Amino acid sequence: MTITHFEQLAAWKRVDELRREIIAFTAQEPASRDFKFCNQIRDAIGSACRNTSEGFGRFRLAENLRFLGFAKGSIAEVQDCLIEAKEKAYLDDKHFDRVWTLSRRAIGTNVNYQKYLRWCLDTGTKPWLKANELETLKP
Repeated sequence: MTITHFEQLAAWKRVDELRREIIAFTAQEPASRDFKFCNQIRDAIGSACRNTSEGFGRFRLAENLRFLGFAKGSIAEVQDCLIEAKEKAYLDDKHFDRVWTLSRRAIGTNVNYQKYLRWCLDTGTKPWLKANELETLKP
């Protein structure tokens, strides 16, 4: 299957799932009263989503990798904010564990996508081509 839009990417789906969870918990008290915290964590997760989609939209493997690196850094920033949220009792242990697990999955999927793109660079594979188009390029 050829991916034609960033919303089809597993890496984007994972950060979007995390984004929805963060938006939900920051809309509730007590987190919702801490405007600076809410802005920080929402901007960080939004950046992860935006960089994942922007990298895909550039259609150059090296640029895509660079933007995925930015996205991974933003997910790490989200993780730091999640620790802060737990320390401030914005999240109970169960909710923290759930959101933390989502953040770990998002990083893991991002890293695997980066590995795939590096493999494509190393082998000269063009992931944007459909299987039948790849066959026509073979000698």
